[in-house]
Formats: sequence, structure tokens, C-alpha cells
Amino acid sequence: MNFNSLFRKKNILNIQTEEAEHSTLNKVLSVKDLTFFGIAAIIGAGIFSTIGRASYDGGPAVALLFVFVAVACVFTALCYAQFASMIPVSGSAYTYAYVSLGEIFAWIIGWALILEYAVSNMVVAISWSEYFTSMLAGFGIHWADWLAIDAGSAHRAMEQIQQFSGTGEPVSDNIVKAAQTYQSAPEFLGYKIIFDLPAGLITFFITILAYIGIKESRNVSNALVYLKLGVIVFVIIAGVFFIKPENWSPFMPNGVGGVLSGVAAVFFAFIGFDSLSTMAEESKNPQKDLPKAMIYCLIICTALYILISLVLTGMVNFKELRVDDPLAYVFSKIGMNFVAGIISISAVIAITSALLIYQIGQPRIWMTMSRDGLLWKKFAEIHPKYKTPAFSTIITGLLVGLPAMFLDMQFVVDLTSVGTFFAFILVCAGTLFLDYKGLTKNAKFKIPYINGQYIVVLLFILAFVLFLTQTDCKAVIAEKPLLVFFWLVWLGISVTSLKLKYSLIPVMGILFNLYLMTELGWSNWTMFIIWLVLGLTIYFCFSYKNSKLVGK
Repeated sequence: MNFNSLFRKKNILNIQTEEAEHSTLNKVLSVKDLTFFGIAAIIGAGIFSTIGRASYDGGPAVALLFVFVAVACVFTALCYAQFASMIPVSGSAYTYAYVSLGEIFAWIIGWALILEYAVSNMVVAISWSEYFTSMLAGFGIHWADWLAIDAGSAHRAMEQIQQFSGTGEPVSDNIVKAAQTYQSAPEFLGYKIIFDLPAGLITFFITILAYIGIKESRNVSNALVYLKLGVIVFVIIAGVFFIKPENWSPFMPNGVGGVLSGVAAVFFAFIGFDSLSTMAEESKNPQKDLPKAMIYCLIICTALYILISLVLTGMVNFKELRVDDPLAYVFSKIGMNFVAGIISISAVIAITSALLIYQIGQPRIWMTMSRDGLLWKKFAEIHPKYKTPAFSTIITGLLVGLPAMFLDMQFVVDLTSVGTFFAFILVCAGTLFLDYKGLTKNAKFKIPYINGQYIVVLLFILAFVLFLTQTDCKAVIAEKPLLVFFWLVWLGISVTSLKLKYSLIPVMGILFNLYLMTELGWSNWTMFIIWLVLGLTIYFCFSYKNSKLVGK
């Protein structure tokens, strides 16, 4: 094996012509449609579900974490936007890495995106199930508890009840209910029959919609986004009247560590703007519309997230927000069950749009990887009538729907972030590389150039001095050893920036995302490494030999 062949690149000047020869997808999406797709993807389970868990850890100060993560996403989104204006094809970060960093990085990114999109949709499907069963209960319809929860969560709830039994410590109603579900669930051959059927069913129906066409998906998504935004604005306005300022004190009850512990949940809430780049071949004018849509949707969603987090933590004490349906919960808590019911009904409909976007995005990445020879040809097949990647869409439905019925929400949230951060970092790094090669000069959207030659160095010195003088650095490193890698990368970028005069925005994108990666737990990293090893095994056994770039 020739080591250099691992870094063979697609020619950026020829890539559009090559993709045009393959693509038979319908070009129907405008900048408004793309913006709405972005909002649909970003505002899903994040605002209707995981925002509660993040608030529980960080208290009212979680609003600051949304700002911090949003800044990292803006830097990254600008890099995505520049790439999208240069390479208007469906491969997203996978294709961007292929033309800038080489095939092995492209494969790793593509494989990480498969995990990101699949796991993100599992979270959305599980959240949808929570709101669906709550909605049915509001109408007096009881959905069997053993068909609305995963077995792992129910079993752990049972263990918690046994652990706290007789201690006098309070146990949440959700834990009690889950434990009771485990006890009363039917058995077969000595095993409890417990699974989340609604999560599987909604994935099945959304997969059908994604299969039959992008135009149909667009119409449904746009309608759902209007509803979703209406519900969120209503919650903000209605909730303001029930805010108790004392609930915001202390503002940071668990310190900075408590706020940052919600990174996985908060970052998950922002995942989605990158999915727009998978729809490039179905956009009317991707080189202009994709950059605009990415920035528009990110600004809108950040503002809504900050307002929602402040309203939620102002209405009830943050300690009560560790639930999977926080928006409905806070109104139930203040006795407004009617409003809670409206939110549950709306969430069932609105979360569906987020599920739809990921079910559209993932098959198109597989399709692009298959065109390049890195996946089997079947994944690139386009349905002759519906003009969608049919086989890839079906496989995506199975990959999401089956695990969603059996996996725990928190476990799934922990899975998604590492691969996404990694993809974001490589997109920013690819931007620097193409700048260095002079290949970005003709981009229709150009990141504003800010000379980082000395700024990056000065920021490094300032940040490192503060780290040494204002923290117990040994204890921090012992708890988060990946910080050593972060500082080394920053040092390396600082030194090379003196010579190469790096653009500041991509550099900040790399540093922000890399720092956020250090805040993730070992469970995130362990699962990502296992997934990465599996992916590299497939690459060296199949993809490396079947790449269209073999011999070039």
C-alpha cells in the first residue's frame, strides 16, 4: 500500500462536472426552503427535549452556554458556507474533506456523519415518542407503558428505587413510573418485553415520505416549521408572565463545570445547519442560496434557544427540568394543563420536521460516497420515478428506527457529539488548506479575511496565562487530559500562523470546536473510537481498493 494514496484528492475544478453527470435529483429548493429546512433540523428534540437536561446541569446560566456553542457554530457555518459556494454537491463535509485533506479524512468524516445523522434522529424519534404518549394521555387515551420506553431506562429506574428505598431521599415521578413499568411489563422466556414502539413507527412513516420525493418533503417541512415557530413564540410570550426572578438565583448554581457539562446536550441542539449542504444538488442556486440559508437559520435558532432557556429556568427551579418534555412540563407545573396539552400536540407535529431533515440528509451522503466507489454501488441508485436515493433511504430508516426503540435517550445524546465536532474541525481545517493553496479566490461566498498572524499568538498567550494563574491546572488536566492536546494544537496553530498568516475565522472554528470536544465524557469517546475502528476496517477492506481515484 502506498501511504500517499491515502491522501489522494478529488480535483475541485472537475468535481462539479463529475457530479452533474451522475445527479438526476430534482432542483426545487429556494433559499427560503433551505432556511426552513435548517430551522426544521436545528429546532427539534434540542428545544423540545434536551434543553431540559442541559438546564438541570447548568441552571439559568445554560443560556450562556447556548451563546458559547452558537459562536463556535457560526465560525463553522461560515466555513461550510464557503465550501458550499465552491462545491455545490450533496456530500457535505465528506466532499469538502475529499477535495482539501484527502481520501482517508473524507472517509472518516463520511463515516462520522453517518453516526451523527443516525444518532441525532434516534434522539428525535425518542423525544417524539415522549410527546406523543403525553398527547394521547391528554385525550384520555392510555398507551401501554411497556411500549413507550426502552428496557435499559426502565431497569435502571428499578435499581434506583431499590437503592434509595428507606433512605428518605426524594425520587422523581418519572423514575417511579419507569420502575413500575419494568415491574408490570409482560415477559417472554424470562425476559421483560419493553420497547419504544412510537419511536419506531414515526421513523417508518418519515422514511416513506423521504423516499417518495424532495418536493413532497419540502412542502411538509415548511408547513411544520411555521407551526413550530408559532408554538415556540407562544411559549416564550406566555411563559414571561410566570417567571419568578428568584428562580434565576443563583444564576450559575453548579459553577462553570455544571454549565459546561451540558455541552453534549446543547451542542446536539445546534446540529442541523450542516445538513443543508447535503441538499446542494436539489437547490435551485446552491452556490448563493446555501451560504445565506446556513447563516439565517443559525441566527434565528440561537435567539430562540436563549429566550426559551431563560423562560424555562425562570418559570420553575432548574432542578425540576430533568425531563424529556420540559416545555409541556413547566406549564403543567403551574397548573396550565391546557397549554401543556397544546405544546404536546404541537411538539408531536413539529419534532417530526427535524426527523424528516436527517432522514433526507443521511442517504445523500451515502449516495455521494457510493459514487466515489467508497461504498457499494447500490447506495447510489436513484429511484426512476421519485428521483431519490431509494436504497440508501430504506437503509437509513432501518438504521434509525430499530435502535430508537431500544436505546436510552441519554446514551444516544452522548453518542452524537464527538463525530460532529470532528467533522466541523476538519471543515475549518480544509478551509485553511484551500486558502493556502489559493483555491478559494473564486468562491462565490468568501469568508471575511481577518489576518490572524499575531492575534492567534496573543490569544494563546493570554488564555494560557489565565489557565495557569486562575485555575487549579493540575486538577483540571487530571480530570480532562484532552486539554493537553488542545493547548498543543493551539500552540502549533500559533506558530504556523506567524508564517502563513491564517484567516482568523477558520482558526477560531477549530479552537472552539476542539475545546468543546474536551468537555465530552469518556463514554462519548469510547463509542466514537469503536465506530471509527469499524469504519476504518471497512475502508481498508473495501473502499481503498474500489475508490474511483485508484491509479490517479
